[in-house]
Amino acid sequence: MALPRHCARSGAALTAQSPYVLSLSTVSKVGRRYINQDVRITRTGKPILTVSGGRSSLGGYTATVFGATGFLGRYIVNRLARSGCTVVVPYREEMTKRHLKVAGDLGRVIFIEMDLRNTPSIEESVRHSDIVYNLIGRDYPTKNFSLQDVHVEGTERIVEAVAKYDIDRYVHVSSYNAHPEHPAEFFRTKGLGERVAREIYPETTIVRPAPMFGFEDRLLNRLANAANVITSNHLQEVIRPVHVIDVASGLENMLHDDTTTAQTFELYGPTEYSMRELNEIVEKETLKKRRHINLPEKIARPLFKYLNKALWWPVRSEPEVEREFYNQVVDENAKTFRDLEIEPVELNTLTYQYLKGYRSEAYYDLPPMTEKERREEKKYLHVLDDQ
Repeated sequence: MALPRHCARSGAALTAQSPYVLSLSTVSKVGRRYINQDVRITRTGKPILTVSGGRSSLGGYTATVFGATGFLGRYIVNRLARSGCTVVVPYREEMTKRHLKVAGDLGRVIFIEMDLRNTPSIEESVRHSDIVYNLIGRDYPTKNFSLQDVHVEGTERIVEAVAKYDIDRYVHVSSYNAHPEHPAEFFRTKGLGERVAREIYPETTIVRPAPMFGFEDRLLNRLANAANVITSNHLQEVIRPVHVIDVASGLENMLHDDTTTAQTFELYGPTEYSMRELNEIVEKETLKKRRHINLPEKIARPLFKYLNKALWWPVRSEPEVEREFYNQVVDENAKTFRDLEIEPVELNTLTYQYLKGYRSEAYYDLPPMTEKERREEKKYLHVLDDQ
């Protein structure tokens, strides 16, 4: 009997031969080698049909992403959904999750209404999942939630639901400088949230990203904003900003890499900047000079406290003023991008892309070229710098 010339996978041709050619023991060995090669057994014994990937792939993981409507959340939802994962998005407000509907194919992005104080809604969001990402966090307290409510008590409810349904993986996104005894309230509550997660679910993977930059960030956009006038530490804070897409790629890699279980990762950019250096980069790209007024912390904190109560739109808060006085400290014992086989990009290679919208329209409304300028232009061949 002739063998097929093309097979769906290697070894399939061997199993198609006559039983008189191969012994039964040989066939059983070949069968055992290739059986279920597309099925992965998780830690809890659940079989998952792994697929090659693609927006319309059938099978794969089910992931719940808390905080998906935030800055980092939209990127990780997009990366998971376009690779064929089913993504469950718990949300509070109807209008904040609209842009996530098109992140995946029809039926791949599922929305569930959830409240951080409502335990049954949290349990309903995770009960069918293989991995849970917790991206929920606040830079400032609100009238409904304090930093303790969000970073500690909210984390406790989510992790208890993960432990109750014995979810295979839990990834907790914290913050740089997170420590249970940090003087700053934001970093302290983030550290307490990490401790609670590890106490309830020891296999928790903790991720501490540095300040992230991107289209919707609160780093470059805040520096370029015309309302960015008041500072408290003379722009001396030192950080290592990281691209949000690099962080999302790292979180996606953790889905497929079980060696990241119970590990702590610090994801930061390759270059260290002071806020003054970042401000100079922003001024260079936007072609605008910003004058900053430095107010002492004792004046700035109560000023922003009462401004937040008087205005309906968010302005800087007390915790944000407090964080200006603490530089980013890297934990040498934590794993980094290198362990995820990711090379983070430099901030200064992308600032034009993210800040060109802040330039004056005068730099776009240029007069058309004259005939002489056109002749000169044709003498040169223009190529991209990175090609």
